[in-house]
Amino acid sequence: MTAHCSTGTTLEPPLAILAELTHRCPLRCAYCSNPLQLDPASRELDTATWCRVLDEAAEMGVIQVHFSGGEPTARKDLETLVAHATQAGLYVNLITSAVLLDRTRLKRLRDAGLQHVQVGFQDTVADKAERISGFPGGHPKKLEVARDVTDLGLALTVNAIVQRHNIDRVDDFIDMALDLGAGRIEIANVQYYGWALKNRGALMPTHEQLIRMDERVRARLPELKGRLVVDYVVPDYYGKRPKACMGGWGSKFLNINPSGAVLPCHAAETIPGLTFDRVTERPLADIWANSAAFQRYRGTDWMPARCRSCDQKEVDWGGCRCQALALTGNADNADPVCELSEHHGLLAGITAADGGTAEVPLTYRSFSL
Repeated sequence: MTAHCSTGTTLEPPLAILAELTHRCPLRCAYCSNPLQLDPASRELDTATWCRVLDEAAEMGVIQVHFSGGEPTARKDLETLVAHATQAGLYVNLITSAVLLDRTRLKRLRDAGLQHVQVGFQDTVADKAERISGFPGGHPKKLEVARDVTDLGLALTVNAIVQRHNIDRVDDFIDMALDLGAGRIEIANVQYYGWALKNRGALMPTHEQLIRMDERVRARLPELKGRLVVDYVVPDYYGKRPKACMGGWGSKFLNINPSGAVLPCHAAETIPGLTFDRVTERPLADIWANSAAFQRYRGTDWMPARCRSCDQKEVDWGGCRCQALALTGNADNADPVCELSEHHGLLAGITAADGGTAEVPLTYRSFSL
């Protein structure tokens, strides 16, 4: 199926899909980007529907599937889904907290075709990690599973989720990734959606902390070349240029949530007035090409006049719609991270108020398993 962006270019198939199999998770992370209102297990897509969707994705030209959640290993049919995706020709990646995994199940997943595992770490110190995740004993279990991942011949990425309380241990995160035999580390500064937005005052680092982190990461890069791939982006709230969220709304990636809604990005359901089609109602390719929600901010026609005249409009694609909504109350506005945005001044006030070192109580994600 051929479609066109508002720029007149041909719409290519998505590179990857994020398959959020479930919102169930034993962790209660204070930075969780999942919706405040979680989908219950009773609304999750069944195995047959997920298999059909994986076939449709492969037929569209999708290359990768990232099984995520919640905690995807809470699904008893995960091996079946991995095997089906592999048979369909998709590269299969598992994004996991690892606390429900063991070596035996990892072997089964590997034998089913799993190729890559991303393990999220809340800290490098056990008790501090547990304070953020709300899950006792999680950190040692993560280390054990991560070692099993590499021992079984699977590729490992360490997701280092960075916020105020661990940002000064970025060197320790890098050393931990090397020790675990990871091929890649994501130094993932918390993005303020979902539960993280509720906890922004407790999680946002200071500008001085960010400067120290940036210096340390850049100092380590030469020695890591050929040993560890580092994905690193500074937090939006301290930036001057917006990022191309998901490579541009509806241009490279799509999410499918546990109940089958197809989203241009993880937090898109926060935007009022958009209706998201479900894979139980329309074929995936039709949704990608023709869904009103995907068309809404695809390309450049939707942009404010100032953005449409910018030479970066097809680089950052206007930045993040969900962030524009969260900060200005209107997803149609330019991302306030852009220093040319009329709302850019909001960020200085927010970082001054929330970026600190004081101990602020955390609001934990709802428990669901």
